[in-house]
Amino acid sequence: MQKLTLDSHFEKYDSFEELAPQDRLLMDEAKKAAEDAYAPYSKFHVGAAVMLENGVMVRGSNQENAAYPSGLCAERVALFAAGAQHPGKKITAIAITAFPEGRKIPAVPISPCGDCRQVMAEYELRYDHRIRLIMEGGKGSYIVSNCVAQLLPFLFSGEALK
Repeated sequence: MQKLTLDSHFEKYDSFEELAPQDRLLMDEAKKAAEDAYAPYSKFHVGAAVMLENGVMVRGSNQENAAYPSGLCAERVALFAAGAQHPGKKITAIAITAFPEGRKIPAVPISPCGDCRQVMAEYELRYDHRIRLIMEGGKGSYIVSNCVAQLLPFLFSGEALK
């Protein structure tokens, strides 16, 4: 047996002002998207915004449905909208934020679910280009990762299907 050690590296920012200007713009779009979320069941509004290589920003919000699991996460809404509306354009970054209705705001930054991580990984592999993730927590802190592999070691790819 051999033990494997995986290291992930992230940047932590304690205020919005510490973020790079482009990250702040993208996070502002994610916040706008969260306001438009359709979350009548969980009351957990999630917003995401992706930046394309040409500077275009595409928003997505979580869309719930009484017939679980027919809804879709904000990250996948934004990613799929970008892929459908701007085919062939690389995604360079994604910002993610959330707020719960009537409950305490989470102190830790919101990170994408496993399905969303896998979809982001597919876009990285498809375009051979890393996607920067900017994740906001309710206490004004931010965690930034320079690629999806930091959040999804041993990711599943199309290579496994060959």
